[in-house]
Amino acid sequence: MPEQRGRTYHRDRVAETLREEISAMLEGQLSDPRINFGYVTEVVLAPGGKSARVYVAVEGGDREEEEMLEGLEAARGYIRHQLLARMGVRHIPDLFFHVDRSQPIQARIDELLGRAERRNKRKQPAAQIEPQQETPKAE
Repeated sequence: MPEQRGRTYHRDRVAETLREEISAMLEGQLSDPRINFGYVTEVVLAPGGKSARVYVAVEGGDREEEEMLEGLEAARGYIRHQLLARMGVRHIPDLFFHVDRSQPIQARIDELLGRAERRNKRKQPAAQIEPQQETPKAE
C-alpha cells in the first residue's frame, strides 16, 4: 500500500528541521574537542519516525572522521534533549550519525568527466581536419 502524501511531506519537513537544528549545534554549541569542523548534509528519517540517520561531512582525513563520530555519539543524549526543547515536540527520533563521503566521490566523478571532455575536444578538431580528396577532372 503506498504511503500517504501528507505523511511523506511531514517526514521531510521534520528531517529538514532536524538538519537545521543539528547544524546550528555543530557550529558552536557543542564544546567537545573531538567535534571538528563539519556540517550536516542530510537527515533521513525512518518511515515510522522512530530513528534518523544523520549524515555529516567532515573536513580532514579518516582520523578526524572517527573522532567526529565518537564526539557526536557521546553528545547524542544532549543533542536529543536540545532538539526536544527547540522543536517543542513529544518525541525526538533516535539519532545515528554517519560520515557522508558523497562529496569527495562527486568531486572525483566531476574530475574524471572533465578529463574525458577535454580528451574528446582534443580528438574532435583532429577528426574535422580531413585531407581533401582530389576530385577527378572531367575531360
